[in-house]
Amino acid sequence: MRRKIPSTGALVAFEAAARHESFTRAAEELSFTQGAICRQIASLEEFVGVALFKRARRGVKLTDAGLSYSRQVASRLDAVERDTLSVMGHHAGGRSIELAVVPTFATRWLLPRLSGFLAAHPEASVNLATSTRPFLFAQTEFDAAIYFGDADWPGAQAHFLMHENPVPVCSPRLLAGGATAAADLADAPLLHQSTRPYAWRQWFDTQGVRAARDLHGPRMELFSMLAQAAMHDMGVALIPPFLIQDELASGRLVVPVDATYDSGKAYYLMIPERKTEAALLTAFRHWLMTEIAAFLDAPIAQSSSGANSDTDLE
Repeated sequence: MRRKIPSTGALVAFEAAARHESFTRAAEELSFTQGAICRQIASLEEFVGVALFKRARRGVKLTDAGLSYSRQVASRLDAVERDTLSVMGHHAGGRSIELAVVPTFATRWLLPRLSGFLAAHPEASVNLATSTRPFLFAQTEFDAAIYFGDADWPGAQAHFLMHENPVPVCSPRLLAGGATAAADLADAPLLHQSTRPYAWRQWFDTQGVRAARDLHGPRMELFSMLAQAAMHDMGVALIPPFLIQDELASGRLVVPVDATYDSGKAYYLMIPERKTEAALLTAFRHWLMTEIAAFLDAPIAQSSSGANSDTDLE
């Protein structure tokens, strides 16, 4: 049975025209004539039975249907391009790992070390995409994921990496009067990580402090955002020290109260069960675990509002 799928050429022409809202600029980008773009768009509109553009003397504008369709077409063309590049890479004899990873861990910890793995495996590549929440491996092209949470991920084998051990951090200007105990932070402006909404409550509970406003304050998705907000005097944030080593060493962030808590969660490498024996993934897992072990043996420099201290991650 014939599928209701328009031609790829028409979709590519439509995506370019929708992005520019101009048939002329789409023609320039694709090295077509303007007439060819017009014909492709007309054939697509006839195929779907919906007007995708409003024609006017001064150009074209997307209709509501055209705007919605353009977003869907763009995402699917991007996916087809990624899949094609992946196939081309395998055909050329290369090997790759498609890795989903939590963002700040990727930029602050993994990427500064990844060249070591690639140097040991010059035929391999590691493609990174950010993801903060679990997903079904069967519905994606990912070979593995570095994830923060618990070890319960259906259809995957979990390899423990490290705990977070977050501590309160802020600008040295924010608490200029000094803070030496958890109770001193109860009335301070608090910054929250949106995927850990109860982190401050857990931290205060661990310290035996009742804070009436422990759920109040701005919420941000990434630790890198929290660090920037804290450095600009917006509040106190709970951040793992290993993600902000430069900021702590330089004194841009300080630790007013050197205390952490155990959330019961940790960083894990997740590998789908069907790929646990894959040679390249096995090599990557061994390299990652070795790097983690070496890192945990090294002290993490901190600046504290009282005295400098080193904190080891468990």
